[in-house]
Amino acid sequence: MGEGQGEGDSWFHRSSLPATVRDNVPVMRNVRRKMSLADEIKEKERRVREFLQLKGLKALLLKRQANFSWMTGGGLNLVGITTEMGATSLLITEDSKYVISNNIESPRMIDEEGMEKQGFIVKTFPWYEDQEAIIVRDLIGESSFGSDVPFQNAMVVAEDVARLRYSLTPEEQERYRWLGERVSSALEKTMMETRKGEKESEVVARLCKEIWKDRIDPIMLMAAADDRVFKFRHPIPTERKIEKYLMISVNARKWGLIVSLTRFIHFGKISEALGKKYEASVFIDCTMMAHTRPGVPAREVLQKGIDAYREKGYPEEWKLHHQGGSIGYTGRDYRVNFKTPDLIQENQGFTWNPSITGTKSEDTILATSKGPEMITRPILYPTLSMEVAGITFTRPTILEKEGSTSSG
Repeated sequence: MGEGQGEGDSWFHRSSLPATVRDNVPVMRNVRRKMSLADEIKEKERRVREFLQLKGLKALLLKRQANFSWMTGGGLNLVGITTEMGATSLLITEDSKYVISNNIESPRMIDEEGMEKQGFIVKTFPWYEDQEAIIVRDLIGESSFGSDVPFQNAMVVAEDVARLRYSLTPEEQERYRWLGERVSSALEKTMMETRKGEKESEVVARLCKEIWKDRIDPIMLMAAADDRVFKFRHPIPTERKIEKYLMISVNARKWGLIVSLTRFIHFGKISEALGKKYEASVFIDCTMMAHTRPGVPAREVLQKGIDAYREKGYPEEWKLHHQGGSIGYTGRDYRVNFKTPDLIQENQGFTWNPSITGTKSEDTILATSKGPEMITRPILYPTLSMEVAGITFTRPTILEKEGSTSSG
């Protein structure tokens, strides 16, 4: 954040934001104005209505919580934090927009999410009567419409809607930067406070406590101690106690936006072999990030990564786990494979996660025409510097720590 930015320079008006965004006004006050919430919403309505015209549709029904957050500039229609479906729906037509909600959720939609202030018309039905399909038909008649989930008489357009989200607006970028810095700090602080003898689940619990201070949802958590790091690519947290080595990965969400990152800690000095593997993973990650540029087919970046595995002497390791892909309002909008059709968009989020048995490198970036912008990054951790394709990256190392023991 720049110097000399006073309260009057904030990029939003507090009263115009959903409560879930307003909660963090004090910590975000110095972010300069890039695009007002109204302009952000207008841009998203423009994208949706151009899409409707292209597809010959009269309306779009959005039920997924990711799409609600995107369409409302960071609002929440969820009840359970890990659910894909929201508790209310949005219906966007050629000239109007509606919230369809049962009577349980509609008061919060109005009072806390500010839906009427955003220009939505709230349509409410009793919780004990399933009237959503009837309301949709009352509003659009027999006209053709799309939906982001299977719905009566609708064309399913989930992938098309996801593509509308990929290029983040200036306001979304600012929220994303704040989130990336906050989660990076929280994970690294948690790891630095870790002691031998703690359970994986205890470390994860401390991380959750740290990010929940800012109402950040931990929607995916992985933890592995010692040999579990080498055995499993997707290690769910257990009660295994830490002896020497620990990996923690997290997907964390606020305002619908998600960042993903991984950090390691080792009690005592790491072996030469482990250090070599880790630096090779970082090199592969940097190679993929360096080639993540707007207009490039995402599958070409995957091939660059596979070539880097081979260059570092690990030609088969890429086959043991997916290599990551696009991120934003879901943990991965798509995991890149050889048939992925998408071109990388300007200001699209990506998280690559190359791994060599026992190590991994993972942080979130924005793809820009000027090169990758680090959204998550080492803040408290020791770092290493690496130049790839003319770009210098500052990456986290494995944190080496003296072997203090937990009293638990």
